[in-house]
Amino acid sequence: MRTGCYKLFCEDEHQFEWWNHNAIKNLKVEFKRFEDVVVLSLMHPWERDARLLKKALKKGPPQYNVIVEIACTRSSDQLLGARIAYHSLFDRSIEEDIVSNIKGSERKLLVALVRAYRYEGPNVKKDTTRSEAKTLFNAIKNVDTRKVMEDDDVVNILSTRSKPHLKEVYTQYMKLSDKTITEELEVELLLKETIECLCTPQTYFTRVFDTALRDDANEGAKKALTRLIVTQEGGEMKEVAAKFEKQIEERVKGAYKDVLVGVLRKEEK
Repeated sequence: MRTGCYKLFCEDEHQFEWWNHNAIKNLKVEFKRFEDVVVLSLMHPWERDARLLKKALKKGPPQYNVIVEIACTRSSDQLLGARIAYHSLFDRSIEEDIVSNIKGSERKLLVALVRAYRYEGPNVKKDTTRSEAKTLFNAIKNVDTRKVMEDDDVVNILSTRSKPHLKEVYTQYMKLSDKTITEELEVELLLKETIECLCTPQTYFTRVFDTALRDDANEGAKKALTRLIVTQEGGEMKEVAAKFEKQIEERVKGAYKDVLVGVLRKEEK
């Protein structure tokens, strides 16, 4: 057995084979990542999202992007399903828990996003998108006097409009400014991620992949990669994943790599 797993052992000066503690530690981490992929893959999507939302609230501000990710990349029916599952699992609504756990400026935006039930048809009113682009432009330019996430008009636009509508607002904004909305919001990271997930999800996905596949990536970044690969089904995700598949095969190891690549290839079919 040890001959086939020689990397897990090392010899001392007496030719006695001891566990290689670093190798064993890495193996335990790899198995935990493998477990995460399997568990997330097997759960019903509604339950999976509900549990991810609950965990994000417990972890606090560094994990609020998970709430944004779920609220902004799911269809209206999928998000409603997650809210139903949350209520069944925890005997509370997700809105109630956000209000109870979050006291900062993010609260208003996050409550509105998880409550959203968006129109999903193709119709877009160009005049309205131009007007709302101007509303966002003015709110962002006045950021010194009021946090953008606390602006009622901004929250209403981002939480009620369809994704095709918001993508057109994003385009119209670029006609008013020499920067995109997200470039204007570098200091308002959660709001930036909200707009990315709604308007340019491939930008958000690419950043998660790129961060997770760096040599110095932390465990949180790698968990984000696992979460995206298992939970995202849209065409934008498939395009981004295809660009990174070679890096995943080169930089991810063992059973975790096998199951991760397996999920990716299943989604491509």
